[in-house]
Parts: sequence; C-alpha cells; structure tokens
Amino acid sequence: MRFGIFEVDLIAGELRKNGVRVRLQEQPFQVLAVLLERCGDLVTREELRAKVWPADTFVDFDHSLNTAVNKIRDALGDSAVSPRYVETLARRGYRFIGPVQRDNRGKESRSISLPAPETGQASSLKGDDETETLNGSQAAPAKSQEATAAVHPDLEIPIPHRGLTRGLFALIQLMYLTFYTAALFQLHEIDRIAESFLPGWGAFAIVIAVLVTAGVGIPLRFYLLSAVGFDYSRLEEKFRRLFVFVLLLDELWAVAPFLLVEKIRLGPAFAATAALLYVPFSERTLVRMAYARSIGSSVGGTSR
Repeated sequence: MRFGIFEVDLIAGELRKNGVRVRLQEQPFQVLAVLLERCGDLVTREELRAKVWPADTFVDFDHSLNTAVNKIRDALGDSAVSPRYVETLARRGYRFIGPVQRDNRGKESRSISLPAPETGQASSLKGDDETETLNGSQAAPAKSQEATAAVHPDLEIPIPHRGLTRGLFALIQLMYLTFYTAALFQLHEIDRIAESFLPGWGAFAIVIAVLVTAGVGIPLRFYLLSAVGFDYSRLEEKFRRLFVFVLLLDELWAVAPFLLVEKIRLGPAFAATAALLYVPFSERTLVRMAYARSIGSSVGGTSR
C-alpha cells in the first residue's frame, strides 16, 4: 500500500520511505495497517483494541494506543495539529486521511516468487531472507515514489511539503509589508508622481488610498505572518472568510508599479502589475495546500 512517498508492506511488516526502510515497532505498525485498510473511515479506539491488543493482554490501553499513534506520526513526519495522514477524532478514534494506492501487482508477484511453505525454523529463516531480497529488488523503483505522490483531493495536484507552502505564503506577506512600508516612507514622492498625471483631487485621492490601504494592510499581514509562523490550524478557514477583502486590497496594490513608471518604464510596470494580479489567488492555493486537512482535526483537538 502506497501513500505519498511511503510504502507499507503488510506481508513483511515494513514501512519504507523513498525505498528506505523506516523503523516502526510491531504495535504501531499494526495500528497503521488497520487505519490503512479502513482508509477514509473512522476507526474507533475499541476497534483498534480488539484488533491489536488481545483480550488477555493486561496493559494501559489508552497510554499504549496514544504512544503507538505518536510513533506512527513520528515515522511519517505527521502532526496531530495539522495532519496529512492520521487524523484524531477526540474521544472516538482515528482516521487515515491521505490518498492510498493498493499495489495488487506487488502481491501477485510476491505470491508467485515465494516457494511453498516449509516446516521448522529453517522455513522461517528462508522466508525472511527472501523477503529481504524482494525488498531489495523493490528499493530501486521505490526511489521514484515522487511520481506517485499523494494528490490533493480538491486541487488535484501533488501535495508538497508543508514547510514549502507555509514559507512561500510567509514570503508573500513580507513582500506586501515591504510595499506598504516603502510607500509610506516615500509618500511625498507618490504625491509628486500622482500630480504629474492626475493633478488636483485625483492625486489627493491616490495619496489617501495609499494611506488607508497601507494602514489596514500592515496589521493584516502581521496577523497572517503570525498565523502561519505559529502554524495556526484554522488558518485555511480564517483566510477563506478574509479572501474577498484580501483580494480587493491586493488588486488595488497591483497597480502600484505604475507609480514607478518614470523609473522602470511602461513595459516593466505592466508586467509587474500582471504578476501581482495573480498573487491573491496563489495565496489562497498555498493556504489550501497546507491547511485544508486541519479544519476537522482542530475541532477534535490534539492526539490523546
């Protein structure tokens, strides 16, 4: 079974990342296997207990299950706050939310290549050796797992690393903060340029628009920066509500390069404006890629 850059061999009991085996103990692996078999469905804590922990096992089940889930998340590089794979439903159970591919051909080739079972310890050792050989033969193609990377269910694009999307989103906010700060420091220059092609009330309106939008935009950008910096799990929900306002603000500032037309000329000013017109839509896409899956988990809380 494959998801993202990971591959799970249910027969060998192995988890691999880009073809390299990831150490995962038996009970966490069994929990992961149950979640994968029920991908997209809620698996209750009681079901996990019945499948993984025998009835005659005397352990602190809650602690053992929580530890197993935490080890799974560590192995997958996942987070309880903003999950990409294992989602917590508070006091109910867990759900595997990543797209999963079943490699049926792998099962067929494995069943064909393995010899008939033998008795005794020698059979067990032989089976382990053959499993390792099969794993080795699969390591090379598994290194190209990026081609079968998980696809975002809504955007239909490969899901990138969250650090990349969050970093790009933060850079956009810093870019607009730079715009606002530079405009306020050069307000007299903006007034002079505006007077050259819109004398009188036209130039005054442009200066007022710069003051108002920069005054509103600065706290907005600081809010978005802090939200993405602290990995606020409901950022996608909040940004969706703010998007119309952000779109209007960003589209107004998209014409700012024309204030520099004396220095950069008309062609570059037009090109810069065309690029800035798309930026708010790229912000929305970046937020959806990084946070679309975290809304459901934010209600349920963190892993128990």
